[in-house]
Amino acid sequence: MHPVRTTRTTRLLTGALISLLALTGCGTGDAKSDGPAPAASIDRAEPLAARDIAAPHLPATVDSADGRRVEVASADRIVPLTGSLNEIVFSLGLGGHVVARDITATFEQAAKLPVVTRAHDVSAESVLSLKPTLVLADTETGPAEAIGQIRAAGIPLVVVAPAKSLTDVGRRITTVAGALGVPGAGQKLVARTEQRISAVRKGVPATPDGKRPRVAFLYLRGSAAVYLLGGADSGAPSLLAAAGAADAGAESGLRKDFTPLTSEALVKAAPDAILVMRKGLESVGGVDGLLKIPGVAQTPAGMDRRIVSIDDGVLLNYGPRTDQVLKSLVDQLYKGTK
Repeated sequence: MHPVRTTRTTRLLTGALISLLALTGCGTGDAKSDGPAPAASIDRAEPLAARDIAAPHLPATVDSADGRRVEVASADRIVPLTGSLNEIVFSLGLGGHVVARDITATFEQAAKLPVVTRAHDVSAESVLSLKPTLVLADTETGPAEAIGQIRAAGIPLVVVAPAKSLTDVGRRITTVAGALGVPGAGQKLVARTEQRISAVRKGVPATPDGKRPRVAFLYLRGSAAVYLLGGADSGAPSLLAAAGAADAGAESGLRKDFTPLTSEALVKAAPDAILVMRKGLESVGGVDGLLKIPGVAQTPAGMDRRIVSIDDGVLLNYGPRTDQVLKSLVDQLYKGTK
């Protein structure tokens, strides 16, 4: 494996480790308040408050990230081709219009929807069989032939640029809301999301020595013996910065998204903590198994067993639940800090 392109690595991340949870429910869920996000499971989308949910006002013409202008006439049957896009639609209160999901849409309300995309590879036949009135994709969705087949059938397909940092959250929500004909609801969701992220950032504790903890983001796939160290383009640096931490891989000079993990790279990164996806950690046998990977036990993080794990389906989504991801990261990273 040669993780030299963001597209290939993102496909690996979004598809390789996701195991669907045995959860029930496929509706939009109860409307919630605009207060702090629930502290329970983060594997549930939270729709806007009922007063902020609007019926789609269509037709609308929107800019697609692939340079096209797309006219959307109906949002009656929506097919989002990534888990993060699915989550945005549900958070806007239009989950009842969603008729399919990507395998990475692990949240509770989407659990019973048919899967039409795996690791960003879409089945055009499966999508078309559902008679969608709108398909939402991102620039990493493929293959190109499948995207072309959906468009050739006359289905409006809007491509959304992927998220790589916290600054992308508002843009993604705004784009999806525009395509759905609910720009006002989009503004409300952006405001709610940004407010919650800001609240978590204000609660990040100061470290005793005033130094930012160095955190290495590792991608683990034990069954395939794939161990990668995240760099500047992995998507994690922005999240770590918001948590008051530094990305150890990026600071050690890794400019790409991911690079094969070696003892030498770990020594150079010298992480105080290690960030992993939960399923990835399970795939290597938990913390004990992680410490058996050459070089890990010799890092400050390994010696202190300072491991932070976040649900695979939300860690790098940069969407409506990013505040909950950030809170989990902060709580685990600064556990015991006063």
